[in-house]
Amino acid sequence: MDSASAEEITGLLAAYGDGDSSALDALVPRVYETLLGIARRHLRRERPGHTLETTALVHEAYLALAGQSGLAPKNRLHFYAIASRLMRNVLVDHARGRAAAKRGGGAIKTSLDGREVAIAGRAEELLALDEALDRLAGLDERMARVVEVRFFGGLTLEETAELLGVSTMTVTRDWQKAKTWLHRFLHEGEPGARPGAGPERPASAGR
Repeated sequence: MDSASAEEITGLLAAYGDGDSSALDALVPRVYETLLGIARRHLRRERPGHTLETTALVHEAYLALAGQSGLAPKNRLHFYAIASRLMRNVLVDHARGRAAAKRGGGAIKTSLDGREVAIAGRAEELLALDEALDRLAGLDERMARVVEVRFFGGLTLEETAELLGVSTMTVTRDWQKAKTWLHRFLHEGEPGARPGAGPERPASAGR
């Protein structure tokens, strides 16, 4: 639960977007609990004893936010989506380092909303999911964003719809199609079509 009103958060985000670096310092304590929740969701999919703890991941995201110029979050939901993406980037960088140092290991299982996926090692698991999301974004950017902000960011269907400017029904449909596509990608490799498309449907077909 944020310790500030939506209006106060929006005001600080506007100041931050206008280049007031002190606004970020004032904002983070007010949204810290929400950021911790996002970090926990990311780390829940990591191996036990990950070198980054929850608070450290939030700190890394804060440093990334402070080090980037030109970010202009539209509202608190957009800010959380940005923070979640930065946390994902931090963990992917760590995973690449681990995978480069030692590859292989016993197969383990993870779950994407109940769908089990066997992947060798947690670092490889995260890198595979990261690649899958990047591939999905190349086919349907909105679907990839739906997965990112719901699976990692923890936004509800309604919050995701508000963030993306679409209906809740559209988010529900995108969420289901994206999960199916990702399940196929992680099990079978590149599905070869836009999520929800039939085998004869061209990738350029309309939404």
